Amino acid sequence: MSRAWTFEGARAVLPDVRARTERAAEAAERLVAARENAKSAQQQARIDREIQAVIERWAREMEALGAEVKGVWLVDFDTGSGYYCWRWPEETLEHFHGYDDGFAGRMRIQ
Repeated sequence: MSRAWTFEGARAVLPDVRARTERAAEAAERLVAARENAKSAQQQARIDREIQAVIERWAREMEALGAEVKGVWLVDFDTGSGYYCWRWPEETLEHFHGYDDGFAGRMRIQ
């Protein structure tokens, strides 16, 4: 389900997006550290699955909020003419890019 976001609407949901992303990123970081200490390929594979599950759960949460997941810890808010773009650990919503520009083409909102 697509939603057209206003800047104010996207900014209002950002604290929830940030909190959920922070929890997921911290969980993933702990798992990455555990993977480095894994004693076997089986343990590494199990931890890899857990990391993937954390990321997938986060993506579902972002989509439930109406944001579009564009990468790990990267979300866009569709405005109808492009996207407000946010990625972890940015504090605020400060970037925009057109539909064809992608992350590399994002510009600071004035």
